[in-house]
Parts: sequence; structure tokens; C-alpha cells
Amino acid sequence: MKSKFQVIPVLDVLGGQAVHAVGGDRARYRPLRSILHPSPGLRELARAFRDSLGLATVYLADLDAITSGEGDPTRNAEIVDLGLGLWLDAGVRDERDVAPLLALDRVRVVAGLETLRGPDALANLLDACGPDRLIVSLDLRDGRPITPRREAWPEDDATALGLRILDMGVGRLILLDLSRVGRGSGMGTERLLDSLLRSHPHAEITVGGGVSRIEDLDECRDRGASAVLVGSALHDGRIDRRALERFLESSGG
Repeated sequence: MKSKFQVIPVLDVLGGQAVHAVGGDRARYRPLRSILHPSPGLRELARAFRDSLGLATVYLADLDAITSGEGDPTRNAEIVDLGLGLWLDAGVRDERDVAPLLALDRVRVVAGLETLRGPDALANLLDACGPDRLIVSLDLRDGRPITPRREAWPEDDATALGLRILDMGVGRLILLDLSRVGRGSGMGTERLLDSLLRSHPHAEITVGGGVSRIEDLDECRDRGASAVLVGSALHDGRIDRRALERFLESSGG
């Protein structure tokens, strides 16, 4: 049985502070300006998600760790210490990277396809984390999978790759097209979601990238997604607490 539908707010961190992610072009990311808090500090924004929006889990994309392998465990612990659940993408490449992440309670490890070294690494990650604490992110750019190198995965089609990952026993999957992030143009993964759920109806699949209005949340839920990642639309107020409360109440949240 699937968990209740969740809205997961997003924080992208680069250079130790929250940044406004747009289109996956990380060289052009700038410090985040949010109506939720005047500072781009991660702890302050995470607390605002909890106190101002009533949300209980945060997705953190640690771009420092993803791009250079040098994350900051202290800031992860600070978010967990607020009583929040944490979905953490810290650039996991294989099972050797996860021990310090699993040491924190309420952390689920997000293994992004962008850095994950291949099927063997994923199989070892499943053993290390267990299916409940591992989430695999099917990272795309303009609909095409992003992998650390061409030969890392035998499939280069998003649907085939998603099915392979689910067939391996992964129960939680994120569909995220980086070209859509921060643009408010929709997720672009709706057909992919439909296809994967037809084959794996009990999988918990999260969608994100390009969410701009409360109706996008309705569509994700109605298509069978288990959760939706939301970033810019929360920070600029297009989706506010009142709208979220109405949505979550209608979703049984």
C-alpha cells in the first residue's frame, strides 16, 4: 500500500548556501531569494518550510557534493535536528558513500542517475540501504537520461532505464528533468510516469521540475504519483500555505 501523497519542498545548495536552480545550468545559479526567509541559509529556509508551510520533509540537492564530492555533513544534521525528514542527494556514486548519510535518523538517501556508477553499484546500494531508505532519481535532460559516462548503464531510453531500476527492487523513484527545473513550464515526465506505473503500480514515484501552480500538484496526484518536488513556486509564493492546506486536506494529508 502506498503512503499518503506528499509535497516535498526543495533546497539546492551550492557554495554552502541555497541557490535558485534554473534549467540545470549550475554555473549560472545565484543565491536564492525567497519570500519565506530573507536569508539563503539552509537551516532558516528548512525551518520556514516547517513553520510557515506546515511541511515535514525536505529534499536537499547538495550540488557541492554532486559536482566535487565535497559535501557538508553538519548542515544535513542541522536540518534533521529541526525534526524534519530529509531526502538527501549528496552525489552518491556507490555503496561506499552512504555510511555517513545513513548514520542520520530520518534521512533517505537519494541516488541520482547523474552520479550512480551503474547497475552493480545500485544493487550494492540496495543491500547497504535497504529499499525503505533508498530513493533513485532518474535524472534527465530534455527527456534523455543523464549518466556519469555513456557505458555506465546499458539503456539510453528513459522508460527502459526506469523499468530496469524498478525491476531491480527499487521501490522509490524520482523523475526529474533538469532542463525543466525553475522554469515553471511543467514537469515533462507525465507519459514516463504513466508508463512506469502501468508496469509497477505499487512503486512510489515522485515527480518534480517545472511545478508552477497548485493544479500541477492535482495532476501529479491524480496520475498516481506518490509525491511532488516543489521549489521556485514555494519561494516566490505562487503556491502558498493556504493553497497547500486545501490541497493536502483533499489528498488525505
